[in-house]
Amino acid sequence: MIPNIPAITNPERYSEFDLPREKIEYALGEAIKKIDFALPQFTTKFPSHSSINNVYTQEENTSGWNTGFWTGILWHAYELTGDEKYKTVALGQIPSYLYRIENKLGVNHHDMGFVFSLSCVAAYKLAGSEEGKKAAILAADNLISRYKENGKFIQAWGNVNDPKDNRLIIDCLLNIPLLYWTTQVTGDKKYDEMAWNHFNTTVGVCCRADASTYHTFYFDPETGAPVKGVTHQGAFDESAWARGQAWGIYGPMLTRTYKESDEAMQVFKATSSYFLNHLPEDYVPFWDLCFTDGDNEPRDTSSAAIAVCGMLEAMKHMDKNEALYSIYKNAVNRIMNSLIDNYLTKDVPESNGLLLHATYAKPQGIGIDEMNIWGDYFYMEALHRLLNPDWKLYW
Repeated sequence: MIPNIPAITNPERYSEFDLPREKIEYALGEAIKKIDFALPQFTTKFPSHSSINNVYTQEENTSGWNTGFWTGILWHAYELTGDEKYKTVALGQIPSYLYRIENKLGVNHHDMGFVFSLSCVAAYKLAGSEEGKKAAILAADNLISRYKENGKFIQAWGNVNDPKDNRLIIDCLLNIPLLYWTTQVTGDKKYDEMAWNHFNTTVGVCCRADASTYHTFYFDPETGAPVKGVTHQGAFDESAWARGQAWGIYGPMLTRTYKESDEAMQVFKATSSYFLNHLPEDYVPFWDLCFTDGDNEPRDTSSAAIAVCGMLEAMKHMDKNEALYSIYKNAVNRIMNSLIDNYLTKDVPESNGLLLHATYAKPQGIGIDEMNIWGDYFYMEALHRLLNPDWKLYW
């Protein structure tokens, strides 16, 4: 369903708050120091999805969904500083993406946008890389091979047509921009049509009446009818997993950049208002929004950074006189101020990432109260958006 927009229950928490440009520039400077510290280790290799004791280990670009975030960080560093070394390293990584998709290494899943948009689409947009363009289009072909006409959605995980895996997850709202882009560069409308169908199916089943979201939703493999919403990484099936809610904030706005969709804006306003109503005192969520101050649960800074990017994108499409515009502006400033003041790695000299206190998957015991590379990526994107509101998206 397309949920109604919840009222902001404590609007005084989002009263006028200024985040000076000087503080954002300071934060960028600290981020660049850490990127430079990490660069020798991750020139041809990639950071692990989560840190161990706040240090990323090295990985090859052969599996997982996380490698594109590091290349995306390098593209942001290049654009923000003008330093060619970041561009050189980022372009040097593109052959590994083409090799990976041509040889189908670790791509039996839906996360093609996370892997290829921030690396290869960005390489094409910023440096005219035909190799990047080729890899991204092949990744789009791989993504649509998971499209289920019976239900009109992209299967998230597992082998296609395996009945036990006949489901989507809300995260894929950030993978489908790869398909919109592929239609733009190839002229083939099938990518756009499947992406748009998947968007509508996802918001139709994952958004609850109160504007919280399901992480994953199952469909009947025979009829394609929606069956049930559950969680995979949240606290319980009916809770609002913080990162899933953040995907439900930013994802609709990425569709909105390609589609004149009132529904996308409505979903964004609903999911973001729910998110803001469930933030703790310091504006950085715990790993599930059912938790609050005093629950002694780990945070997920990555969810905060993702939500900020969604709100900053939405504000570009909103009337500045609209009441929610000022709410979102002040929320962005307060969340980012808290991340900069309380969650940076600058006082952890051995750390080779940007944001502390993220959580990958608490129920599975993965990356709890560590850094994660997508949190670092979205934090860099948020800084870039704040410093240059006209930034051209990699998505």
